[in-house]
Amino acid sequence: MSTTTPAAEPLVTISHVGKSFGHTEVLRDIDLEVRAGEVVGILGPSGSGKSTLLRCINHLEELDAGEIRVDGVLVGYREHKGRLYELRPKEVAQRRRDLGMVFQRFNLFGHMTALENVCEAPIRVLGRPRGEVRAEALALLEQVGLAHRADVYPSQLSGGQQQRVAIARALAMKPKVMLFDEPTSALDPELVGEVLAVMRQLADNGMTMIVVTHEMGFAREVCDRVVFMADGVVVEQGPPAQVIDDPQHERTRAFLARVAS
Repeated sequence: MSTTTPAAEPLVTISHVGKSFGHTEVLRDIDLEVRAGEVVGILGPSGSGKSTLLRCINHLEELDAGEIRVDGVLVGYREHKGRLYELRPKEVAQRRRDLGMVFQRFNLFGHMTALENVCEAPIRVLGRPRGEVRAEALALLEQVGLAHRADVYPSQLSGGQQQRVAIARALAMKPKVMLFDEPTSALDPELVGEVLAVMRQLADNGMTMIVVTHEMGFAREVCDRVVFMADGVVVEQGPPAQVIDDPQHERTRAFLARVAS
């Protein structure tokens, strides 16, 4: 569990968010707040809307209803006379700087070394000096236990190592919030622990995190709050001891029984 006391004002505000793909309603009137320093785990069966919600927070998906704000600023849109208008791609990219995202698949650039992967966005997007960025990138690789693999290409790294590079790459943009979309689901079981250890360290250092996960141990031990989703809605939320160990809703109980079996 994070050691930082969450701030009073929410850092992420999700208000009445809806999202459909064709005739399928994936998110229905989602309301959620995340405070600075808070670690929020999102649980739920496949198809419940968890990953779509994360992609909406980062504006990888457009909203059909509602709005999302990070540190008070609209993500992906501008407001004019009570209506929302989508920003141009360059403006979206600028707003996205506050959000680091780690995917199920590592999405590293195969033709770049681990160090080059971490350096790419701060140099290319932010226009920062190469030497300064390189020093910070090496420190980030040290933080995730991979400084000794800085000059190695992704194909020469294990899945767990690639995911740790992906975390360092996201941190290189100095985000206010880290989003994790089932970051261990593509890993062999013996590699899961090394990625979760890095995430625990981030939580201990006060990083605000929203984590879609099926790792119940991580959710119970590290998350300040757990949100259970099903059929595109938030069914229940609260401290891990409440939602995981004493769920109030039948849908939550049925899901946890399946996960535990």
